[in-house]
Amino acid sequence: MQRPDLVPSGAFSFPIDTPKPTRWFSFLLLPEFTLLAFSAALDPLRIANQLAQKPLYGWQVLSETGAPVASSTGIDLAVHGSLDQLQDSDYLFVCSGNNGTRVASDAVLSRLRRHHRFGGALGGICTGASTLARIGVLEGKEFTLHWENQPGFTETFPHLTPTRHRFERDGDLLTCGGGVASTEMMLSLIAEDYGQDFALAVSDMCLNRPDVSQTGEQRSSIAKAINSRNPRILAILRLMYQNIEEPLSLDELAEHAHVSRRQMERLFIQLMGEPPARIYRNIRLDRGRALLMETDLKVSEVAMAAGFNSNNVFTRHFKARFGESPYGHRRKA
Repeated sequence: MQRPDLVPSGAFSFPIDTPKPTRWFSFLLLPEFTLLAFSAALDPLRIANQLAQKPLYGWQVLSETGAPVASSTGIDLAVHGSLDQLQDSDYLFVCSGNNGTRVASDAVLSRLRRHHRFGGALGGICTGASTLARIGVLEGKEFTLHWENQPGFTETFPHLTPTRHRFERDGDLLTCGGGVASTEMMLSLIAEDYGQDFALAVSDMCLNRPDVSQTGEQRSSIAKAINSRNPRILAILRLMYQNIEEPLSLDELAEHAHVSRRQMERLFIQLMGEPPARIYRNIRLDRGRALLMETDLKVSEVAMAAGFNSNNVFTRHFKARFGESPYGHRRKA
């Protein structure tokens, strides 16, 4: 493959005296893929070529048929060609969005299995790991996907557990949660190929933080998410998120935090503006809403997974929080 757009011009340079053969990547765009996650993975390759003024990296963007693909923003993106152009030596990244667990067609799954069977490497961007799970390449692997979609993923693939890291590398398997984590993942590859200093130069051009390790978590801690630094509040919130399917009672939450129930309720109203029971219920409703969008579970099964032992109770609270019933929400989705 040869394309003149692989080495753009730029004002700043970082010479690479002994470049390796061009390393090729293919990006498969699935319908409603996340545009930010895709572009954040692609641009570090362009910048690396620009700094080196050599084709260190090559890329092609593919769709199932070669037709443009609609992103989750509603913007259609033209591609270089269809999956038929995929070479066995290409590293293929699967790019998808909120419907990652079911958006790939049978034909796409078959082609990816063939690519893997003949030694081709595979990775996932944003929710791309969901497609990789469907073809059975995540067994026994460390991997990740966007935190918003992890609950639906684990319901669909209960034997697989994604990590909370921003990106993961396990052998030749690369996965990330999307967003700027896509950039960090590619920077880690560039550092491996051409050293930390060159990767940091690429990072500076991306206006990205210099850390390219894969140990960072996707979500900031609860302590960063709320103004309060009260350790008892934080401990109780963590317990709420950790116990959704089988909720703890308010007395159990208070006991774990070593406070009385009355003191806990007073702290929540004072620092969070709402009683703990309502906050806990909303956390569980948010989980239910995610499962409705990302899985094919029945509404009654979603209710149980969100910690509601009554479908009617789940429906009533869901409608009060989101303005529509779970059934209406699923039809709209």
